[in-house]
Amino acid sequence: MAERKKAEAPAPYHHGDLRAALIEATEGLLAERGVEGFTLREVARRAGVSPAAPLHHFGSAAGLLTEVSILGYEELTRSLRAGTASGGKDPARRLRGQGLGYVHFALAYPGRFQLMFRKDRLMQDPRLAQAGDAAYAELEMAVRDYTGWGQEKALNRATQATVLAAWSTVHGFAHLALDEKFGAPAGAEGTREFVDGMLPEILRQLWP
Repeated sequence: MAERKKAEAPAPYHHGDLRAALIEATEGLLAERGVEGFTLREVARRAGVSPAAPLHHFGSAAGLLTEVSILGYEELTRSLRAGTASGGKDPARRLRGQGLGYVHFALAYPGRFQLMFRKDRLMQDPRLAQAGDAAYAELEMAVRDYTGWGQEKALNRATQATVLAAWSTVHGFAHLALDEKFGAPAGAEGTREFVDGMLPEILRQLWP
């Protein structure tokens, strides 16, 4: 009898980590269809669970999308730090390395990247604000070093303009790459080669 009951017991959930599976399904859907094509029902279908499962874990569509955005900013921060490290002791090279790190992140995580700036689809979560601020702080620190402004003083207008110019440059370049304006699909090796060849030259002209 005990053996029969054991045989009839339901199998463990096959994903192992349902939360991670739902996030993975969300990222795949966002990369394919964009934010406007996102639905909880489709995420649940891709994860192989009931439509109620995402609501149980994240509370709402905005809750799930917010979690993906937090992960996005955390990964972006790591990419920016890696870019900084690649520049060694040269402030200009560190700033340009961050630019490459920013675009590499966008190409590696297009779903996260497209979502992170859609506040209309996200919750007002302190963790999201903190993650976004951490990424921005990496860029600001690199610009402070490049301009020699120092790390303690409040930004003056010129240094703030440099921060925004650097951000705008790489953000726009990333969108052009994702929109396949460089002659190849965003995920193609040719796009990565173009980015690695052209973006450093652009950044050298702007921040020698």
